[in-house]
Formats: sequence, C-alpha cells, structure tokens
Amino acid sequence: MIGAGAVGGTLGGRLFEARHDVVLVARGAHLDAIRDRGLVLETPDGSSTLPVPAVGGPDELTLTDDDVLVSAVKSQDTRSVLDAWADVPVGASGAPAAHRLPFVTAQNGVANEHAALRVFRRVYGVCVWLPASYLTPGTVQAEGHPRSGFLTVGRVPGSLDDVTARLVADLGASRFLAVEDAEVMRWKYGKLLSNLGNGLDALVGGAPGTRKLLDELRAEGEAVLTAAGIDFSTPAQEQERRGDAVQVRPVGTGPRGGSSTWQSLARGTDGIEVDYLNGEIALLGRLHGVPTPVNDAVQAAARDAQRQRRGAAPYDVAAVQELVAAAR
Repeated sequence: MIGAGAVGGTLGGRLFEARHDVVLVARGAHLDAIRDRGLVLETPDGSSTLPVPAVGGPDELTLTDDDVLVSAVKSQDTRSVLDAWADVPVGASGAPAAHRLPFVTAQNGVANEHAALRVFRRVYGVCVWLPASYLTPGTVQAEGHPRSGFLTVGRVPGSLDDVTARLVADLGASRFLAVEDAEVMRWKYGKLLSNLGNGLDALVGGAPGTRKLLDELRAEGEAVLTAAGIDFSTPAQEQERRGDAVQVRPVGTGPRGGSSTWQSLARGTDGIEVDYLNGEIALLGRLHGVPTPVNDAVQAAARDAQRQRRGAAPYDVAAVQELVAAAR
C-alpha cells in the first residue's frame, strides 16, 4: 500500500484486520509512528492499534509474483511512485515490477491511470468514495459506517479479469462496498466533478455561502467533459449504488477534518492535488475552448495558500468571490 494516509491507511488497516498480507509504505513522522506503535485506526466502532508492517520504500522489502502494488498517494506524487517502483525486481525471475505486477490507482483525479500505463503493463483504476482523515502521524480516522468506503474497480482500459474479481472479493470481505465495473473511468470522471469542491473547502473550510461557487465549479466541469466527449457518472447513480452502506459517522473526540486538499494544507505538505482536480478541468477547457474561470481561480488560490504555508481555510468566502470575479 504505497501511501498510508487517509485512503491508504484505511484500505491497508481494514485489509490487515481481515488477515490479508499488507505492507504500508509511508515516510517521515508517519512512518516512524507506525513502526514504533503500529497504525492507529479510529472508526465509529472504536480505535484499534494494528501492527501493520511499514517500510519507507522498495529497498526494504522483496517483491514476489503474488504482490499487488496499490498507489494511494496524491496525484502530484504519482510520478515519483512510478519512478521508485517500476524497475524493482520481482521474485526469482528478476523481471521488473512494471512487467510482472498489477498496479492499482486508488487515487482521486483521472491522470494517474495514463501515467501508470506508460510504464506498467497492467493498470487497475479504483474510484474511491471513502470518508477519512489523516492529520496526526500514525493515526488515521475512517468515518464510514457500516462500510468504510465505496470502491469501484476496473482494469484500464475498460475490462474485467481475475485481478479485478480478487480485489473486489478481498475488499468486500474487509469492510468495504466494492464492485467491478469495466467503465471505471466513467465513475472516476464523475468523482472528479465532486472533487472540484475540495480546493474551495481548503480555502474557506465549512464556511456558509459557498453553494453558488460549488455549483459553478461543477457546471464548468460538466461543460468541459461534455465538450471533450467524456462520459461521467452522476451523483444520483453513485447514491443508487452506494445506498446506505457508507454513512459518515463521528470518530474520536475532535471535529472532523475537511477534504483531502484541506487536510494537505492543514498538515503543511509540500504539494496539493488541485492541479489534478480543478487543473484537470482547466486543461480540458483550454483544449476544447471552454472557459473555466471559477476552477482557474480556486486552483490559483489553493496553490498560493500551499506555497505560502497559510494553513487550511486561509480565506473567507467574499475573498474567493473576488478572485473569481477577477478571473472572469
């Protein structure tokens, strides 16, 4: 499990609880904390400390032909993951991992699969709907209940095989609602549209008065995808599949953190994912002649907040509205 934050920690922790052979790949204080005491997984049912093995990189373990590599990092870190893992020898043959092992993208955005296909021969996309937070080293809060997340799995380009079947079976037995779908990228584009609000959440938190901006972000995204001829799932279709299987419940004693982008600003990380969310819409808009001023403004403001280490929610809604007006 390459990346042991909110998504990777929840996936890895739940799989480990279900007695699967899991290794977490983490870094810095998070890696140190997991090695020292185990991964603390807080859920609506309580807190568990899991002795999941953790490493800092591929030089600390030996890959076998039975392994599956799951990337759960933010999209801006995908390139470094591919560089680190693609050429690692596997088993007695010594063939590179890119030729031997499935590479699974449990990540937001839609650029990771194409990046992985440049080096890995077998790539599997996962559309991740998983409410979770990672703010403290060694601890992940998984707020989904009774299932920890809703995961749609498919091979890219669209197909299903024995790997998708095994992934869905193992995840389904590990407290997730998991389904196979050969059109997994359709679901990932639908999730992209819902993730366009992540950057706005990072800028203003849960402040009231953002409904119009959220609607404008999505409207731009839908217009761009339509112009590009890209199909996408709808919130109603997602809700129909998910049903009541994943409900957000309180975890721990503190307030719930914000979106994954909000969490990145709160932790003061070196990068944020807006270039692969709002920036993806901006890219397609430029390619297909569709203006995207609201996504442009949110992307630029979030990048500036990260660069200046301003923390989560450094703006008020009026300030963001002024940035959008200037971008028009």
